[in-house]
Amino acid sequence: MTEVHFYHLQRQPLERALPQLLAKCLERGWRCVVQAASDERVDALDQLLWTYSDASFLPHGTDREAEASETPVVLTTGAGNPNGAEVRFFVDGASADDLKSYRRAIYLFDGNDPEAVEAARDQWKEAQGEGFEVTYWRQDGDGRWQKA
Repeated sequence: MTEVHFYHLQRQPLERALPQLLAKCLERGWRCVVQAASDERVDALDQLLWTYSDASFLPHGTDREAEASETPVVLTTGAGNPNGAEVRFFVDGASADDLKSYRRAIYLFDGNDPEAVEAARDQWKEAQGEGFEVTYWRQDGDGRWQKA
């Protein structure tokens, strides 16, 4: 059964949280796909994952590249799973119709944006309605993720 996780971003932006979460997935040997709402956001995330840290590297690409099927992390705007990912990330309100083929689905939303919070609530209700195990994560004062 797919686990559906919601990460409430308040203490750090997506640009800091996403690379950390992707790295954790890769440490577990899981392939990931990150679905954004626009091509511009995919391009920005592509650039971010190359430069977010001087000390580490996240192997990734976009679904526009010929070798996407071989890449551990693929960035996309589409609903497909070009690299056979086990984990699907959703950013900027992106969503998909079918989560059943994934080990985990992760929604990241900006807790300082009322529209993003409302969209996450709707996605939560939808996931619960479909019978998925749903969990909510928020950061403590030290920036560590805590299951709430």
